[in-house]
Amino acid sequence: MDKIAEPNPISGSRPGLTKWAASHHLAVELSETAKLALPIVLTQVGQIAMITTDLALIGRIGPEALAAAALASRVYLVSFTLGAGLLAAIVPLAAQAFGADNLAVVRRAVRMGLWAALLLSLPIMAFALRGEQILLSLGQAPDTARLAQQYLFGLAWGVAPALCFQAIRSFMGAVNRPEPVLWITLTGIPVNALLVYLLIYGKIGLPRLELFGAGIATTVVNSGTFLAGLWFATMRRPFRSYRVLSRFWRFDWPLMRQLIVIGTPISIASLMGFGLFLATALLAGLISTSALAAHQIAVQVDAILLMISFGISMAATVRIGRAVGRNDGPGVKRAGLVAMLLGMVITAILTLAVIAARFQIAELFLGESAGDTDATIGLAAKLLLVGASLFITDALESIAAGGLRGLKDTRVPLLFAAIAYWLIGFPFSYALSLKIGLGAIGIWIGLSIGTTVYAALLVLRFLLLANKLCRN
Repeated sequence: MDKIAEPNPISGSRPGLTKWAASHHLAVELSETAKLALPIVLTQVGQIAMITTDLALIGRIGPEALAAAALASRVYLVSFTLGAGLLAAIVPLAAQAFGADNLAVVRRAVRMGLWAALLLSLPIMAFALRGEQILLSLGQAPDTARLAQQYLFGLAWGVAPALCFQAIRSFMGAVNRPEPVLWITLTGIPVNALLVYLLIYGKIGLPRLELFGAGIATTVVNSGTFLAGLWFATMRRPFRSYRVLSRFWRFDWPLMRQLIVIGTPISIASLMGFGLFLATALLAGLISTSALAAHQIAVQVDAILLMISFGISMAATVRIGRAVGRNDGPGVKRAGLVAMLLGMVITAILTLAVIAARFQIAELFLGESAGDTDATIGLAAKLLLVGASLFITDALESIAAGGLRGLKDTRVPLLFAAIAYWLIGFPFSYALSLKIGLGAIGIWIGLSIGTTVYAALLVLRFLLLANKLCRN
């Protein structure tokens, strides 16, 4: 089945041999985690490149169109995050079955993931198609809401293929073969740019559709990436051996219940994090426009760094799930600790680079903007310095959460997210920024405190469960 051989524990009475064996296992684990994480990280970079291309081309229509597209993306992402979180449960289910050499459960997990994607796409589409009313109820300007709805009218029809592609991506990662998703994404970048350009501006005889055209282009690309992923999953080795579409019409309630039980807390926890940064952005807006701009720059830097920890997090889910599947307690602990260490080291190095170039990074975002640019650059540089600890602990909590997903443990991490984000992080941000008067710096101190608490709770939870598995 083209599986990678796992190292077997070596027992020996000589301390030197035992020490060498432990070092060998760690080296192998580090190598396998890095090889699995790299294409996932590059896939994330490719998806960010697509979004950036869309916004760059939309921005040429005008600032109103760009603002509307940004609002539309928020409406779309809130609902899409719920669906993607539920589908994330495919990874631990399929990885544990893969570790146990149970192809039937891998197939059932993928099949129910595709069913879930199709069912979830209906309410998400309905949400997107009502985007104008939602934005108006939130107090947005009528013209901006109308433009945002044009974009959403085009985006909505691509929800189902996008979610189905997420299911296939989870399956390929779980069986240790994420490379096809990377190839598909890299191919999609120039295709997406060309389609967006042609449909926005009406080139080569096509009608000028502007924001609606950008949404339609994204839908076409989502459909193409899904079809390409489905072809790989059903026609290419080693994926075709799983026969993921076999008896596709059979609805598997036990597997669907597992997807819901494991995936729903992931969705809610993701929305809690999303909501925290949205709430702190509102706090920054209450302080000043400059504070809000500086805050958004720091948030964007954190989002870029999280692309790396996301890849390592998914690799941790797969490696730990496979160790659980083969009843390897020490392997579970080793996989989790290696992934956390790898993520922290890489993020720490990048954080040092961010600190060294913090003024240049702020200038890159602001360019020749009008207004008090120097003050905003200076504040953004301070936030990047204050946020250094957050960047590292945010990566750690992401990877630790991925490790717990490999153990199918998602409900307790959801409780931790509620405590750390909303009972600790946000109150500290509010008090330090508005009550004590630290401004945007107070917001980021609060965020750092909340994220550090969340990371610590997740790591302790993982060690508790991993040690229990080792004893058993």
